[in-house]
Amino acid sequence: MVDLQTTLLQSERGAVVALDSAADVLPRNRGRDVLVTASYIGVLPARLVHDHLPRAVIGFDGGVGPRGANIAGLWYFEALNIPAAAVDVMTVILGDGVDVYRNGRISFVNRPAADCGVRAGMMAHEAARLMLDHDPGQPSAYQVTNRRTVHENAQGRQIVVTDSIVFGTEADRRNVLVTAGHTGRSGARHIIHVNPFGFICSDGGRGRDDSGMAGLAITAADGIAGATVDARQARMGDGMSTYEDGSISAANILALACGVRVGMTAREAALLLLNRDAA
Repeated sequence: MVDLQTTLLQSERGAVVALDSAADVLPRNRGRDVLVTASYIGVLPARLVHDHLPRAVIGFDGGVGPRGANIAGLWYFEALNIPAAAVDVMTVILGDGVDVYRNGRISFVNRPAADCGVRAGMMAHEAARLMLDHDPGQPSAYQVTNRRTVHENAQGRQIVVTDSIVFGTEADRRNVLVTAGHTGRSGARHIIHVNPFGFICSDGGRGRDDSGMAGLAITAADGIAGATVDARQARMGDGMSTYEDGSISAANILALACGVRVGMTAREAALLLLNRDAA
């Protein structure tokens, strides 16, 4: 039988192996090898690789595609805590795993790959070595918050971005929280529990009877100013996408009183909420 794998680097931890197709993964790769494949890194190739879970995986991004389908395997692997990365399709020869290894340039990474030191812009052979030499962390779901402070005003209040309102802290009573969950009834419960100075969340795609933003009125009744962004534009579960890509789709009466308006960017709205007492 012809061996369809090319070993490019070997260590006591395993090997970096080039494959022309994700279908060429073998039982011997399980738990040890970094697979550099010339397949796109969507869900279908990820399922093929899943049968023999390797140490890590690199594929190409296929131009990302509608709804991110061509790189969706990154998050499939992230759920399994397997480092995975995509290379820019325009830097490689499709169907040639060795070329992906030698010439591919990383365009997207998942959280376990980032734990290993992999970053967008580096060469695939550098990324493969990092994933061979390093293990990802083993965080619980509540430890992966992607919390980031993006602005602080003269009064010491901050705009804090995190992926879910459930990651809010006691300190956020002074802050505007920008998160990426829906603002329905259950979302409102979490917002009221955290009691931030203000918030921007997702409308969740609105839902029947605008239930994805029903929490706006509930939070206003508790004195919390807040707004939602359009889930068709900003990725749910990604707080930085809410902040960078989001446009306001609705706001409660307290946020409207601060000048927040439908159609403005989440960045603009967050600043209005933050500075409403900064006179």
